[in-house]
Amino acid sequence: MLFNFATALVFLIFGGLFVLLNLGIARILQARNPHPVKISTYECGELPEGESWIQFNIRFYVVALVFLIFEVEIIFLFPWAIVFKDLGLFAFVEMMIFVFILLVGLAYVWAKGDLDWDKPQSVPAPELSQSYEQKEVTETVGS
Repeated sequence: MLFNFATALVFLIFGGLFVLLNLGIARILQARNPHPVKISTYECGELPEGESWIQFNIRFYVVALVFLIFEVEIIFLFPWAIVFKDLGLFAFVEMMIFVFILLVGLAYVWAKGDLDWDKPQSVPAPELSQSYEQKEVTETVGS
């Protein structure tokens, strides 16, 4: 048993050393004459317009996260579907609970409106000059 872990540890050490060695060689052999043309942003042969740093809309990230969650679900469902007959009722119920939890999460995100690309802007309610209690107090004091 210890031999298996030792083999994995040696493999990880050699893998890490291989990566560090390649990074070091690339660092030593790199060209060191920066020129404005060489360090400019490349846009398919066109001259760059504006800054290369832009902020993406947060909705792209939400859609990407939902996509990844359901991709992971598919990764779990394919092996389960292959051995479905051998696993029996317990595995079926277990997988249906897993799918149900994911569907509840999807329903929550959908109900919250995070999947809507064009969200309606929330309009703040107009502030009332006086609350009901304040009106009552001023009416009784004023009379």
